[in-house]
Amino acid sequence: MAKAGVIILLSLLLLITVSSFTVVEALGGRTPINDVKNNKEVQELGRFSVEEYNRRRQGRLRHNGGGTVALVFSQVVEAEKQVVSGIKYFLKINAMQGGLTKTFESVVLVKPWVKSKDLLNFSPSTQ
Repeated sequence: MAKAGVIILLSLLLLITVSSFTVVEALGGRTPINDVKNNKEVQELGRFSVEEYNRRRQGRLRHNGGGTVALVFSQVVEAEKQVVSGIKYFLKINAMQGGLTKTFESVVLVKPWVKSKDLLNFSPSTQ
């Protein structure tokens, strides 16, 4: 009887330990976002990414005396999010440039409690 109690106790302890590792892993890991084409928040973050990229690029080009064709947002085609000190969104975006559809990857950090969003990265997709 005592052996059965010890086995149950050890099994319970093992279960608690394994489940706590799963929770810790999920907190910092990326989570896929489903149905991105119909997710208004994700699409707006994609639009923000393209507009912010254009704004920053236009400022650099004006400073250097050049010009270029701006990107035109089409849609976000893939997205993931990661909980950090806010929510970091990893977006794959289709945008038009000079009549051609191109794919870009962006990272946006959203901090809802201070109503801020910041474009951390925007670059041509490697895939």
